[in-house]
Amino acid sequence: MKNKNVFYKGWLIMFCSTGLLGTGASYAQMVTIPVETAKTAIILQVASNKDLNTIYLGKKLNNPDEYGNVPGVYKQAGDYTGMYNSAYTPAGSRNLLEPAIAVTHADGNNSLDLKYVNHTTTRVSDDISLLSVQLKDPVYDFQVTLYYKSYYNEDVIEQWSVIEHHEKGSVTLQKYASANIDLNAGSYWLRQYHGDWAKEMRPEETELSHGIKTLDSKLGTRADLFMPSVFMVSLDHPATEDEGSVLFGSLEWSGNFKTDLEIDPQDNLRIISGINNYASPYPLAAGQAFETPPFVYTFSAEGKGKASRNLQSWARNYKLVDGKGSRMTLLNNWESTYFDFNETRLSELLKDTKKLGVDLFLLDDGWFGNSYPRNDDHAGLGDWQENRKKLPNGIAAIAREAQSDGVKFGIWIEPEMVSPKSDLYVKHPDWVVKQPKREEYYFRNQLVLDLSNTQVQDFVYQIVDSLFIKDPALAYIKWDCNAVIYNAYSVHLHQNQSQFYVEYVRGLYKVLQRIRTKYPNVPMMLCSGGGARVDYGALQYFTEFWPSDNTDPLERIFMQWEYSYFFPAIASANHVTDWGKQPLKFRVDVAIMGKLGFDIVIDKLSGNDLKFCQDAIAIYNANKPVIWQGDQYRLSDPRTESVASLMYVSADRSSAVMLNYLVNYRYGEGSKRPIRLKGLDAAKKYTISEINLYPGSTSPINGTHSPINSTKVYSGDFLMTVGFNPEISAGRTSVVLQVKTL
Repeated sequence: MKNKNVFYKGWLIMFCSTGLLGTGASYAQMVTIPVETAKTAIILQVASNKDLNTIYLGKKLNNPDEYGNVPGVYKQAGDYTGMYNSAYTPAGSRNLLEPAIAVTHADGNNSLDLKYVNHTTTRVSDDISLLSVQLKDPVYDFQVTLYYKSYYNEDVIEQWSVIEHHEKGSVTLQKYASANIDLNAGSYWLRQYHGDWAKEMRPEETELSHGIKTLDSKLGTRADLFMPSVFMVSLDHPATEDEGSVLFGSLEWSGNFKTDLEIDPQDNLRIISGINNYASPYPLAAGQAFETPPFVYTFSAEGKGKASRNLQSWARNYKLVDGKGSRMTLLNNWESTYFDFNETRLSELLKDTKKLGVDLFLLDDGWFGNSYPRNDDHAGLGDWQENRKKLPNGIAAIAREAQSDGVKFGIWIEPEMVSPKSDLYVKHPDWVVKQPKREEYYFRNQLVLDLSNTQVQDFVYQIVDSLFIKDPALAYIKWDCNAVIYNAYSVHLHQNQSQFYVEYVRGLYKVLQRIRTKYPNVPMMLCSGGGARVDYGALQYFTEFWPSDNTDPLERIFMQWEYSYFFPAIASANHVTDWGKQPLKFRVDVAIMGKLGFDIVIDKLSGNDLKFCQDAIAIYNANKPVIWQGDQYRLSDPRTESVASLMYVSADRSSAVMLNYLVNYRYGEGSKRPIRLKGLDAAKKYTISEINLYPGSTSPINGTHSPINSTKVYSGDFLMTVGFNPEISAGRTSVVLQVKTL
């Protein structure tokens, strides 16, 4: 009985010290640290024992003084450790749950305790604030600084950590997360994504149960192939487009990632995200700082649509290269020629580029290699010299011809990779990622170069630099990455193989940073056999990404729909190809959901098809500012409705583009009811007209004989309350509408 009393007394003391018994005298000793945006708040609190906890994450309160009252209104089960809601949970001391950080000290001890030392808030700009909180172990000379970078107008937060020590010897980081956040609700619904080549961004939504749900990748590179790092968590019930509380999150890292979602014994949700510590215990020397990649997230109390617009705006304003600028429409030769081309054929394609009316011709795979010519995907990667049979006069001659034809020139590269059949492989086997005593195993008949090696970094940088030397006017680069890492081993790292997965990605970023320093504005597409490397760690160096090699327009509606939750339209490269059975108009209408491009054989188009493409490009050019920079609203979900519908609205709400697609081809399906528009000004008057019509066709919307036509005026209130019918049917499978104020 004596032991039981001691237990309850200790439990009571622990409750007081962690702020779980209300707002009594113990709170006077606590420091409260707010991180606020326009509509969201994260509140950290320093307990009397100097533990740093998260006491609130959610909708911003009108009165900031009331955040201190939050812990007192929860009457949950006991926290035996006082650490369930730790802002950065250490392993090996009192913690009983999944840690954010675990270390082995220089003396072999595995415990860590992190206590608050100080914090500083810096106003970076009118929109951006940076909070840093220093934590230190009271026994070991080991510290962690937590960073919270808040974007006020966008309601977005980036969170990361910097780990360092001054112990007498090396410390091994066993786990090193970027963020450790805490949510409180009655239930939690996870929307995650999975896929494979040509099957990207397939969603699954489930209610989280107790235990740990892990989203991760162990592929080394092309890390998003099976599972991207993006996810959503809805509180209490699955959020809809316009209702419910939901958090969107993603790690800004292009290698192995890991996100653990754990419901704790008090039924709160802990989310811990960072670099995957799989096969990666990281030795850290004294005085060396280990900086984790940012975990970016946004919280919305107004449904998924608002969270999506938050991230899209943040990406355009701060993350994408030239996110507020323009993009070029291009013609790619890949599906016209594959590897089979020469100067004569490229000359024809350059003229087709001009005829089509796009800005740029992109030369894809197959232009390089001599000892091992790149005539298929079995050879040549690494030998980045022009193939003398295909291009006897080199890249410069093609570039000059493009210039004389009045179009710009771009080129495909895959500089991180090497073919076993290549001069580079023969000359530098020590540059190749492969186990020295094991049989080589290939992904797409190729291996990966070791970017942890500074010599390899220099080589990859010089590949890009040499292209600009040959063609100073080079206007576009498609950067591909088709292989995952098998048999991970770096000759360069010697005995430090556990650093490889981390240092590979860091090496990639060093190369990309060098390229962007010298060529800051050149458009570059991030491609990885499709959407297998789509994260903001890489995208900060690129203008756009390739969502999937699957360009079937019906498939792309679903993929582009899901990608758009996390990435803006200006970043999504959508090409018109010959995949799928849908008419050309449908393929073009789907592609204008983002950055339009073409990968079709122009000289095989009929006269009307060519004219339609030419007219569509002109119409797209007139409307792309709204599509790229406007606010996106999803109106009718292709997974639950027969019609997919979405719209982009200009910032001043004076114009919009509404895209509508038939996705269910069963008998009689179509837009049977009006679709409610969103994002307009209820008090303004609008007209609606159908654009992007095929030559010779008429529109029931534009014709004066129709009860709904472009001469009729609608209030924003009517369009958002009652809606408008795009008249989608089996005979009108895609409709593009332009909405304008009078």
